[in-house]
Amino acid sequence: MGCARWTGARLKDLLDKVGIKKEGIEIVVAGTDGGISENTPKFVKSIPLWKGVEETTLIAYEMNGEPLPHWNGFPARLIVPGWTGTYWMKHLSSIAVTTKPFDGFWMKSAYRIPIGKFPVVARFISQETAVNTPITEMVTNSLITSHADGETVRAGSNVIISGIAWDGGFGINGVDVSVNAGKSWAPAALGQDLGRFAFRPWSYRFSPAMRGKTVVMARATNMIGQSQTADLIQNPAGYHHNVVQAVTLVVS
Repeated sequence: MGCARWTGARLKDLLDKVGIKKEGIEIVVAGTDGGISENTPKFVKSIPLWKGVEETTLIAYEMNGEPLPHWNGFPARLIVPGWTGTYWMKHLSSIAVTTKPFDGFWMKSAYRIPIGKFPVVARFISQETAVNTPITEMVTNSLITSHADGETVRAGSNVIISGIAWDGGFGINGVDVSVNAGKSWAPAALGQDLGRFAFRPWSYRFSPAMRGKTVVMARATNMIGQSQTADLIQNPAGYHHNVVQAVTLVVS
């Protein structure tokens, strides 16, 4: 995953120029990526029409102010902010609007989760079945990036725990940190807000008093009240892992 500054044309503008019939329900996109085996199905995905015409859905040709690098999808790729990377088609080769649900392997069989398991707001209704639904928006999540598990810190010193938080585009409302394995929590300071789809940096300062081990945890919450889970939400492919991270520090 990453957090880049993308430049491109809005997919909406392209579709408006071509013209869409009122019967259209999905946008099917294909790229030139290939699988590791000749038997791997061609990578083709679809997104609901309503997502394709959002202001932030782009056909990008620049990344961080430079021409799109080959490994990031040159010459153009689809950008679907807030949604998981499976929709971000690289090396874009075709775009089509369909009047019925696309039934290719990467939609019908892959990248799906059980119905009702996750607090999904942006549902892909035309692709849902009675038992499962495509993954869409990213779940609320955070990482501790300042310290590795097992790292040593000094008793009495000022330790700054920091990291990043993100969600599916509703915006991060806050990050709480625990330095005693979840027994108590305190709010972290949020860093610069670069937009609702960008990583939100956070930091928390504390001074460990006792030698030994201490477990540090971080838990993000977004603007609509979604947070991280204490236990893994089981699903066949293991998607949407947003269990609260725990890092053990050794206080010497």
